[in-house]
Amino acid sequence: MTESVDVLIIAPEVPAYAHPGDAGADLVSSESVRLEPGRRALVGTGVRIALPEGYAAFVVPRSGLATKYGITIVNSPGTVDAGYRGEIRVTLLNTDPTEAYDIAPGDRIAQLIVLPVPRVRFIPVDTLPESVRGEGGFGSTGYQQTTGSNA
Repeated sequence: MTESVDVLIIAPEVPAYAHPGDAGADLVSSESVRLEPGRRALVGTGVRIALPEGYAAFVVPRSGLATKYGITIVNSPGTVDAGYRGEIRVTLLNTDPTEAYDIAPGDRIAQLIVLPVPRVRFIPVDTLPESVRGEGGFGSTGYQQTTGSNA
């Protein structure tokens, strides 16, 4: 079992894990919002946290909302830095082209994942060491298309 981290919180509803072993705790809406097709809205959660130094929280979409209704987060993952003490608000986007989506107070709208984040030192150099991937970017590994034949 992994060790737990204490996070101080002020919230009308404390984020909760739906299942043992889940990475993300559910964030719920603190307000009513109607998301029209193709529109976005900043939705409050009422949650304020104090993360320990060396940690950050990441706000990520809920897969069920994305799959069933096309609701996602515009700036996913949203980053909550250890020094931030304001309300965690979520910028939701309705990607459905025809159906509006209504959010009520208490609806699960996102997940919060808390992770350790090391402080790094950026070291300027003239060249970088070689790697297997090299400079290959988007699509550089290709894809395999299944044709259904054994040929």
